[in-house]
Amino acid sequence: MRKPSILVVEDDTDIQQLVSYNLIKAGFNVTCADTGEEALQLLGREAFDAMVLDLMLPGKDGNEVCRVVRSQEAIKGLPIIMLTAKSEEDDIVSGLECGADDYVTKPFSPRVLIARLEAALRRKPEPEAVAEEQAGFISRHGMEIHSGRHEVRVNGEEIHLTASEFTILELMAARPGWVFSRQQIIDQVRGYDYSITPRAVDVQIFGLRKKLGPAGACIETVRGIGYRIRE
Repeated sequence: MRKPSILVVEDDTDIQQLVSYNLIKAGFNVTCADTGEEALQLLGREAFDAMVLDLMLPGKDGNEVCRVVRSQEAIKGLPIIMLTAKSEEDDIVSGLECGADDYVTKPFSPRVLIARLEAALRRKPEPEAVAEEQAGFISRHGMEIHSGRHEVRVNGEEIHLTASEFTILELMAARPGWVFSRQQIIDQVRGYDYSITPRAVDVQIFGLRKKLGPAGACIETVRGIGYRIRE
């Protein structure tokens, strides 16, 4: 079986070596970069299965690197674990809003980092799921979401959603397990005719759960951050 290839982006030599040693010991192939710019060059030349990314980097910081990755079609699905000493809630939310899949704070347990990385790799969409999304059809938890038709069915029964409810559901269903902050959801539905506030997002989620019936239970609240659809 092919070993997953991980890009470790860390400017502190001791931490870079610690992460590399433990990942290699756990069965990963590891490539290291000292700066955000070097990381982006490597991503342009080589294929990686995931990236462990320090937030505080010289030049482009981790958030900037994350934004660039998420803006590029070829690599936008790359799982990213943010590794940083900044542990305030605002910093965590900021990293997730930039596109990070998870956040591990320093000092950290190598076992926890590896567990988070393996979880992110399991959430990475399979080629079939990517093709499904590109075809405009998503199937999750008994729900069938047809983008082109703007139609949702639960166990074969059509469910009538508002435009903003449909957009929120489609956003989360395309990446099961990923946590979307309220601000990310607001940005996605901006322009629809409703008051754009974090409270309005909560109201939309409540309405979605109610309309979807038992299938609505797959929409989970992640306290202090936002919402996700269960894997």
